[in-house]
Amino acid sequence: MAQPGSSMMMNERTDLFKITMKGDWDEVIKIYRKDHDAQKAKITRSGDTALHVAVSNVNEAIVEKIIASITETSSQNSRGPLVMQNEAGNTPLHIAASMGNAKLCELISQVDPILVGIKNKDGETPLFMAALNGRKAAFLCLQSFLPPEGEISYCRRNDGETILHCALAGDYFDLAFQIIGLYRDLVNYFNGNGLTPLHVLASKPSAFQSGSKLGRFKKMVYKCLWVKKLEADRSHQEENYFTKDRSYPENYQTPVNCFVSVWRTLKCAISRNPYERRIELESQEQNSLPPNYSTCVEFIKIVYKAILIVTGGAGIYDGVAKIQEEKDKHTWSLQILDEILENSKIYDYEFPGEIPWFYDDYEHISIFEAIFEGIRYTVGYDKYISPQTSKKDSAILIAAKHGITEIVEKILEKFPVAINDTNVEKKNTVLIAVENWQLEVYRLLVRKYSNDNDGVFRILDSKGNGALHHAANLKKKLPPWTIPGDALQMQWEIKWFKFVEESMPPHFFARYNKNSETPDEIFTRTHQNLVESGGKWLTNTSQSCSVVAGLFVTIAFTTSTTMPGGAKQDTGTPYLEHEPAFDVFAISSMVTFYSSVIAVVMFLAILTSGYQMKEFEKSLPRKLLLGLTALYVSIASTLVSFCSGHYFILRGQLKEAAAPVYSVICLVVTFFAIAEFPLYFQLARATFTNVPQR
Repeated sequence: MAQPGSSMMMNERTDLFKITMKGDWDEVIKIYRKDHDAQKAKITRSGDTALHVAVSNVNEAIVEKIIASITETSSQNSRGPLVMQNEAGNTPLHIAASMGNAKLCELISQVDPILVGIKNKDGETPLFMAALNGRKAAFLCLQSFLPPEGEISYCRRNDGETILHCALAGDYFDLAFQIIGLYRDLVNYFNGNGLTPLHVLASKPSAFQSGSKLGRFKKMVYKCLWVKKLEADRSHQEENYFTKDRSYPENYQTPVNCFVSVWRTLKCAISRNPYERRIELESQEQNSLPPNYSTCVEFIKIVYKAILIVTGGAGIYDGVAKIQEEKDKHTWSLQILDEILENSKIYDYEFPGEIPWFYDDYEHISIFEAIFEGIRYTVGYDKYISPQTSKKDSAILIAAKHGITEIVEKILEKFPVAINDTNVEKKNTVLIAVENWQLEVYRLLVRKYSNDNDGVFRILDSKGNGALHHAANLKKKLPPWTIPGDALQMQWEIKWFKFVEESMPPHFFARYNKNSETPDEIFTRTHQNLVESGGKWLTNTSQSCSVVAGLFVTIAFTTSTTMPGGAKQDTGTPYLEHEPAFDVFAISSMVTFYSSVIAVVMFLAILTSGYQMKEFEKSLPRKLLLGLTALYVSIASTLVSFCSGHYFILRGQLKEAAAPVYSVICLVVTFFAIAEFPLYFQLARATFTNVPQR
């Protein structure tokens, strides 16, 4: 091939590009065997070689042939084409690792293990790429080519992120557990933002049971499911066992493939990770079964899906699988939390932390200039540490902010001194929990420090605000309470303030903050708009309901003065007084009248109320609840009164039609109840719940 830059060079590159895009890999292999320069030729705009493209297509057989052609023709420097990097700095091994193909990773790494340590422009090695994308099998495969003690430099990229940071951020807890087992020191590493892996875990409330919101049925299923604890994985050793060359005759290949297929099927059936199961099954179908079996496999898939659709099992299975996946995540996150805390040194006196050193930023700064610029130099660690790192909230403060009681509790058990942690605004765990409405975290702290010997409940922030001040302040940036209506929002605001006030230690008294405000004054000032909007909500609701209740009063009064069948002229007693249906009619008419009157009175009491702030705690919500209850009772009793009175009309020739007519009427009322009762039950829950729930 001509020198780079000549027209011949460009023509041959174009031909190689066209052949590669067509997928004519046999021709590509021929070119690779003929021309050494073609093995390193970049054929795409992103700087990929033909080997990059082959790896991207996950064609293992083709990649194996291409690598064989490279090693045959480049015996002295066979890794030369394998170290070729595209515009992003990625080698073919980077691509194989990011796609999670363990077999390709093994094929490429076997040529030269040094390929595992090549970094792209972001400082990411193939090992890092596997962890970044949650490719556990590829990660363990690449790890097997490293020394037993590992290589920390392979586990960190330019911005300071480690493989443990990335695995936790991506919810790859199974992989994170393996990383901790291999690189225990990584639990103490900071990234460029000054965060350790514990900080990352504390920022993920969905990874813990305290941060999940499950319905009653899902909670029942959740408690019945079993989760297998994480263990050190040696699956890459099993893969090597099955993939290495064997000393058996060639005609034994079919039973060996059958054995491998059965083993992998049992293995993925036992696995609790749905993602791993899917990857294992896909690789099994692609690699272990002969090509002529693919039609049978696809046919079995179709039949299986059809059975699930007909029996309705697909939806149930998917629902249970999601709950299982969620419980797996919750269980494994606790296990990882225990491992991190077991190896953590964040509260050691001499622990500086492994801070990333951005050499490009501080290359020309002397030690005196660094001090002048506010950058601290850690003697003995040869790293510049930005003061921004020391200003970050500790992990327990972040966990308290997100309501992760598991992390708060375990950190306090392992490091009791963590209760003294404060942020830049001098807010401790108690103030953070109160400020962010984290009830369970606050309850945990109340139970643990009920005597307040450490004074954690008396801490004031930089503005002189205590826990009561923060409870009194309306948080506009937080999502509202999980109840409808501004009036109920106001009710729970009052309950939250009262709960915090009653949980304060004995002899506690509210003091003024630096703005000369008491908690009561802050509560009145910040909730004024909510009181006004809550009053409007109550007015609109009461006006609408009072109109309906008034109509039912009229109907009930008219019905009660009209007797079915008429009355006797001499005594005035009803002709049907001995009929059971008449007794039902009389009682239901009376219930309708009195309940509708009670509803009207309650709604009028709300409309004539002054909407004082203290009334939102008990008085107004209870009146509304009683009025709605009476209204619903009047609706139901009116329906019963109508059906019992109408029965005398239909009991003759049309008595067979009575049951269908009444069923349709009851069905309509049932739909109304389904639509309205959730609001009613939420109102009842908000009224009778002593402590607001999020």
